[in-house]
Amino acid sequence: DRELLPYEQVNQLKFMSHWQDVDIPQPEVIGCKVYDNVDLALLAQYIDWSPFFLAWDIRGRFPRLLNDPVVGAQAKELYEDAQKLLRQIIAEKRFIARGVMGFYPAVSYGNDVKIYTDESLSHELETFCFLRQQKKKEKEQIYYSLADYIAPQNSGRVDYLGFFAVTTGHGVEELAREFQDKHDDYNAIMAKALGDRLAEAFAEYLHAEARKLCGYGKEEKLTLEDLIQENYRGIRPAPGYPACPDHTEKRKLFALLKVPATIGLDLTENCAMTPAAAVSGMYFNHPQAKYFAVGKIGRDQVADYAQRKGMSVAEVEKWLMPNLDYNP
Repeated sequence: DRELLPYEQVNQLKFMSHWQDVDIPQPEVIGCKVYDNVDLALLAQYIDWSPFFLAWDIRGRFPRLLNDPVVGAQAKELYEDAQKLLRQIIAEKRFIARGVMGFYPAVSYGNDVKIYTDESLSHELETFCFLRQQKKKEKEQIYYSLADYIAPQNSGRVDYLGFFAVTTGHGVEELAREFQDKHDDYNAIMAKALGDRLAEAFAEYLHAEARKLCGYGKEEKLTLEDLIQENYRGIRPAPGYPACPDHTEKRKLFALLKVPATIGLDLTENCAMTPAAAVSGMYFNHPQAKYFAVGKIGRDQVADYAQRKGMSVAEVEKWLMPNLDYNP
């Protein structure tokens, strides 16, 4: 119920960096890098199992929940069944893991980030549009936008923005259908749940590879728990999630990386990814980058955003309905 500040005001209260001093790592590769048929056994090492149990309405932190006095026995049985099917999927190569990522020179213009073919910034490839927090804060007086983490055009610095898309969904529906044909709904659901977990694991693995490409990740000595706790530099927000709630930005990402042609991952008209076991997003390498929720926004920001995106206000309102602080 907290009031919103005017959009013009929150733009003046943005997250500020001393851009002359910020470490901006230069990626070893500019443009796309494809990861085809990645070893599922490798990806399995990156699985965060806690959300797997949540999908079965078993709440708790893995592995502690295996010894929970209430749900421990059920969780153990579920985990053993999952491990058995996962071993089968890996041995028979039932799922295909395909991914693509790319880094591009970038600079920010207000709440937009423009990306280019090279560091000369002579040929613009695309503009990604971001939203800014407007909900009045009691303590912190910083109102974040993802664009704050990219060097502004007037800083004299060239920054880099990364993008990725991964899928382990090729083969998931086929395996689930085989179980369904045998009236084995339990393993049909299990196959889909494991496909989702492997896709998230792929995203974690690829982010580690991205950090290595940028140099600062080469010296990392992180455990799986470190990865789950995000104890590393940088973030990978996804279009449609709290820091970037507009799903339509996904269309730009998919076009930029040629995702359908490269890894066989498509978007529906509602910007859902198909096959469903998939993750896509962006890499921000700023040393102070953190996740946040844009939250509610007002008519003033919606009007500005619509103009920047070249969309009608009504179209923007349709896509951002959960974030609107008013009834359109």
